[in-house]
Amino acid sequence: MNRAVLLPLCLAAGLTACEEPPPPEAAKTVRAIRSMEVVHRSSGERRSFPGVVQAVDVSQLAFEVAGNTREIKVSQGDRIARGMVLATLDPAPYELNVDSAEADLGRAQAELNEKTTDLDRQRKLHAKGWVAKAALDQSRAAYDSADNRVRYARSQLNLAKRDLEKTVLVAPFDGIVAQRLIEPFQEVTRGEPAFEAYIEEAMEVAVNVPETVVGGIPPGLPAQAVFPGGNIGVLSGRVTEVSATANAANTFEVVVTLDRPPPQVRPGMSATVELILQRDSGEDAFLIPLSALLPGEREGRGYVFVYQPDSARVRKQAVAGGGVRDNLVMVREGIAAGDIIATAGVSFLRDGQEVRLSQPQ
Repeated sequence: MNRAVLLPLCLAAGLTACEEPPPPEAAKTVRAIRSMEVVHRSSGERRSFPGVVQAVDVSQLAFEVAGNTREIKVSQGDRIARGMVLATLDPAPYELNVDSAEADLGRAQAELNEKTTDLDRQRKLHAKGWVAKAALDQSRAAYDSADNRVRYARSQLNLAKRDLEKTVLVAPFDGIVAQRLIEPFQEVTRGEPAFEAYIEEAMEVAVNVPETVVGGIPPGLPAQAVFPGGNIGVLSGRVTEVSATANAANTFEVVVTLDRPPPQVRPGMSATVELILQRDSGEDAFLIPLSALLPGEREGRGYVFVYQPDSARVRKQAVAGGGVRDNLVMVREGIAAGDIIATAGVSFLRDGQEVRLSQPQ
């Protein structure tokens, strides 16, 4: 090979060998943001009502048999899963009932075998004309009676086995134990409540409103629940129940069901429900937390970051509005019902940034 060609090839190979591999790409960090769904509000008089959180459905869990409690595996506030053992009763009496029922079935089966043999013999004798039909009928009646006793004994055994199974109380759904109502070694009766439990994701806030405004609160009206402190913040919801009769204080109970409440929301917590009473006329507006607003260059103008589910990114959106009360601002332009907006740390976000949604901590 020509030395003039060989030298450049060697130099190129040497330079390539000396090159260092590119550094590994740094792991991409995706910021987690707190968020809320924008809820449509018909503009009108805005009113606030103090309320109390309650579970949408509270179930009383009880043993289907009576007995003495032996083990209690959960307590108030514990999470439970469907099929999980919550408590047990002393199984000894029910095990004895199973043994007794099995013995009764054995005796009934032995008698049936005897009557079956006798009926078969009577049929053969009657066929040859050696016994009267009355004797065959009597043997058949004895067989039927024995067969019925076997059926009854078998059903009693099944019931005894079922009662034995019912000495173990299992959770019928995933949820939270709201209250434990029994203690170890306590005698309980059939159907006596042992626990109260509720489904964690289904929460509502009950408030009492005066008769002068209840007419402007129809079912389906959007609402927001404001929780004290900064751990939960503002949650959206809708009015699901409006009482038809007044209570003792001449007020009407209104129930607001929350949208996607986080695990921190528990029954008994206090919350303030914000409602904009319906009017026949007026412009549409939305209430959002003040923490979701990035100030703009002019008064009454600002920006929010709207989450885009298809790309998992936020879009910086100009908004217009006015009026602040209790850390909530009314927005009339720039956002729509159903938009998901960032509610914290907006000064650290930028247009088009990739993010992920998180529940309040």
